[in-house]
Amino acid sequence: MAIFVGSATSSFLSHSSSAKGVGVGIGTTDTTGRDAGINTARGTLIYNVTSQQLQVYDGNQWIGGLTTPFSATGGTLDTSSRPGYYVHTFTSPGTFITSGQSATVEYVVVAGGGGAGHGGGAYGAGGGGAGGYRSGTLSVTPGTHPITVGAGGARDPGGDPGSPGTNSVFSTITSTGGGGGTGWNSPTSPIQPGGSGGGGVKSAGGGAGNTPPTSPPQGNPGGPQNSATFAGGGGGGASAAGSAGNAGVGGGAGGNGTASSITGTSVTRAGGGGGGGAHWAQPTGPAPGPGPGGSGGGGPGGSGPTAPTSAGTPGTTNTGGGGGGGCWVNDSPLSVGGNGGSGIVIIAYPTS
Repeated sequence: MAIFVGSATSSFLSHSSSAKGVGVGIGTTDTTGRDAGINTARGTLIYNVTSQQLQVYDGNQWIGGLTTPFSATGGTLDTSSRPGYYVHTFTSPGTFITSGQSATVEYVVVAGGGGAGHGGGAYGAGGGGAGGYRSGTLSVTPGTHPITVGAGGARDPGGDPGSPGTNSVFSTITSTGGGGGTGWNSPTSPIQPGGSGGGGVKSAGGGAGNTPPTSPPQGNPGGPQNSATFAGGGGGGASAAGSAGNAGVGGGAGGNGTASSITGTSVTRAGGGGGGGAHWAQPTGPAPGPGPGGSGGGGPGGSGPTAPTSAGTPGTTNTGGGGGGGCWVNDSPLSVGGNGGSGIVIIAYPTS
């Protein structure tokens, strides 16, 4: 006698001459229905949709047999870059659909980076904070798991802070959008916390990171402005805080991001945006220049007012990088900061 197992039913196929080719259906039920049976006969065979198993009753208990292996769909599937693993990458919202047995998967969830502030009034603006960065393992059960990929925050066009990035979500894991970089028009330009905090301006410190708190932390605080030169602070990154505006260099550096090899190649994500340069010249040189963006997609700050001048640079798409802070260039269009980079969700699990 042979057993043929399908996705939800199985059948016995007799090889006797009298029943050759006749299929006998096996009942399909869930654990609740199975356990509600009264006087279940020894040898009763069912397919349990709760545990995704073929099970037999031995007179005392149900014994599991053949199982349906874990499988999943959703996002962009890569089956070759990381040998022995399936890798699903979501660069926009989608759905991760799983079937078969429960399984433990690896994940990287990065939120959208914060947009940067606008420079002006002799002040360079703060860089945007990186989107929150979370990684680890998670047990997933069969079903539909919506995926949210956070957008980057918009730069501010006038002197207020950039907008915060939006959250990225996978199952119970939420990474918080990065805080927007502070604009020059303080005190109407509040400090913004986030997955990583935005950089500060004037007497304001940087925004708090790891907000709301996670363990391990999803990000770091932004840096304050330099009170001597008015250069903006860098936005916080996943692995380091943003730096303060620097009297000798200019805008503060964005905090560095965190590297992961979940795709089979080491990639750094969630870097903070650099602070914008300011007006005040150094005793022996030109006005402070831009702050560098943090590794992992943070945009450099803008430079000015002396040549060459440039606006703040956007954070890199699908890294959660913060936007670079705007500089002071006589309140020209070059005073604007950069938008934050969008986030990403990556899920990986063994092929067998």
